[in-house]
Amino acid sequence: MKNAFLPISRRKLLLGTMALAGSQALPAFSMTNKGITTVIDAKQRFTAVSPYIYGGFIEHIGNLINHSLWSEVLDDRKFYYDVLEKADVKPADRRAAMRFINKWTVIGSPSAHHLDTTHPYVGEHSPVIDLQAGISNGIAQDGLSLEGGKTYNGRIVLAKTNTANVTVTLISGTDQQKVKIKTSKKWHTAHFQLTAGNDTTQGRIEITAEGKGSLRIGAISLMPADNVRGFRADTIALMREMDCKMLRMPGGNFISAYDWKDTVGDPDKRPPVLDPVWSAVQPNDVGVDELIQMCELIKCEPYWCVNTGFGEPRSGAELVEYVNGSKETVWGAKRAANGHTEPYKVKYWNIGNEMYGHWQRGHMSRDHYVTKHNLFADAMRKVDPNIYIVAPGGFVDEMTTGQGIFIAGQPQVKVGSDRDWAYGMLQGSWGKFDALATHAYPPEGKRFNLDTGKLFDVDMTLLESVRQPPDRVRTMVDAWVEYKKAFPELEKGAIKVFFDEWAYHFQDDLKGSLAIALTLHEFYRHTDFIDMAGYTMATAWIDFNRTLSTISTKGRIFQLFNKHYGTIPIAVDGNSPQPAPQYPIGGDQPSVNSGSATYPLDVSASLTDDGATLVVSVVNATESEHSLDLSLQSFSPRKNGTCWKFTGASAESKNQLGKAPEVIIKELTFNAQSPSLYITPFSVEIYHFSAA
Repeated sequence: MKNAFLPISRRKLLLGTMALAGSQALPAFSMTNKGITTVIDAKQRFTAVSPYIYGGFIEHIGNLINHSLWSEVLDDRKFYYDVLEKADVKPADRRAAMRFINKWTVIGSPSAHHLDTTHPYVGEHSPVIDLQAGISNGIAQDGLSLEGGKTYNGRIVLAKTNTANVTVTLISGTDQQKVKIKTSKKWHTAHFQLTAGNDTTQGRIEITAEGKGSLRIGAISLMPADNVRGFRADTIALMREMDCKMLRMPGGNFISAYDWKDTVGDPDKRPPVLDPVWSAVQPNDVGVDELIQMCELIKCEPYWCVNTGFGEPRSGAELVEYVNGSKETVWGAKRAANGHTEPYKVKYWNIGNEMYGHWQRGHMSRDHYVTKHNLFADAMRKVDPNIYIVAPGGFVDEMTTGQGIFIAGQPQVKVGSDRDWAYGMLQGSWGKFDALATHAYPPEGKRFNLDTGKLFDVDMTLLESVRQPPDRVRTMVDAWVEYKKAFPELEKGAIKVFFDEWAYHFQDDLKGSLAIALTLHEFYRHTDFIDMAGYTMATAWIDFNRTLSTISTKGRIFQLFNKHYGTIPIAVDGNSPQPAPQYPIGGDQPSVNSGSATYPLDVSASLTDDGATLVVSVVNATESEHSLDLSLQSFSPRKNGTCWKFTGASAESKNQLGKAPEVIIKELTFNAQSPSLYITPFSVEIYHFSAA
């Protein structure tokens, strides 16, 4: 069936437990197939797969970090908003819900409440409660997620003018726990501990007082006692289990209006701010120290993105000094005073995010930005000459398909043109970076029209759909080939590409996992220059609510490759080439479609570091079973091999909290000396052949 083309508006920005089955025997496949054949040559070896291919990207989009990895139970704990008479209703829309936070409401008489804007504890104002003897006035927050039987550590910053009897009450269902709080006439932080009696998503905390004079409240916090440096014990454990190799943070678009200096020091004194990029309040609790320490907890390499939007070079240099400087430096001393004496030694730094985009705060022309980048690079390397710098690339495929500024009549950005951002960086900033960043978010079920510069709807098969992200890797490869012609020094391989934002199909199901597997295959084919990839968002690797979490379907496919794919790619050939390009080459259509010569299957192969195991990965993104004959050259396997099958009943199969898993991994054995295989529909299968 031919595709139906329907014109639509340009691409909008997308926001967006696996059971391990017991080992069982797989029959030896000794029959001869007349179907798909692949030849795998262990002698033809290519550049090793960088461990950073298994990286992630995370950004302060609304509550994304605050409500997934951070353990704070309360919202608006430093009172960015006024105390309301009635709580807001949480919106049903998913994207609006990501920005929603619970606000504080009045207990008692509304007239007894006002805001101190003259001497606030933090931010622009602090709530003040006028006290009366024998009458309780106060504030409350509803909608808290609590675990029954769990202890919560709290702290509250208070100041009174006369006498105040203060009580904090935690309500979970029918259970109420109370604690009395000591007060002082000066700002004072009181610590307390409460235990939730019941599981609930509609818990409530109340701060009430009676007495004389007034009571000011500066900040309040409530965290589960088992938190790990402020992070949730459960989600941090899962992120560590994911074995993420590198994490890019804290933006993203968010970074261009971000002031890192608001995020260090006493958390209760960090001002809450409205992030203008995502129109969401950020408490600044998860700041520079916390995010880098989170990387220490999950044992991954931090990759820090620097604000070159509204930021300026001095701030970038001061940030490097805060992170990497000795305690004898000005900003290193501030870090030491904040509790971390030794430098963090962060190596990887991304100077700017998508600065080629008109949506980016502080966007400017390419030529102006080249100068700005160079100023940042020089200032930052003056502080630490050993840092590895990644610059925003803006490759021609990105700039054409919606990442650049559209010009009527000129939909396709040509290599070397004024709108080719990567070309400008290579030309004007050579020596000021070690890698160029590229991003790809192909819109599902749409293609880019090179004549009109518009997206149009396409009726795609499952296989066509999940090929969209690896095809975008191929379009970037096409661009890289052209850049090497213009800049022959690229042939030496010193400059790398960081694919540090990529995603597709923002549902957590088997379809999305098949797309991930195919994209990883395409990364493996270009290890000579693709050195890092950051999946958007790293939190998509887990399924979570405010109290529970598990590894998601997408998380399991990353784990499968991270654990079982080899490190040295080897040559794969076959008798069934990929179809020729269906659309005009350029934009989102590569010159050669992604995938191996084993259509409709995709095969990738590698060796382990020691050469003792040959790994074959096969993706079947179709509704049918397919036979595959393997011919192994320059490698003699033992009789029995091991296979991991990742599959489900349909492309919509998924694993969710509280439900039986629909996508499973089966560990099997097979006859490795007669490797004629039947590849299950909707599956990713990784085969291990051990050397004889």
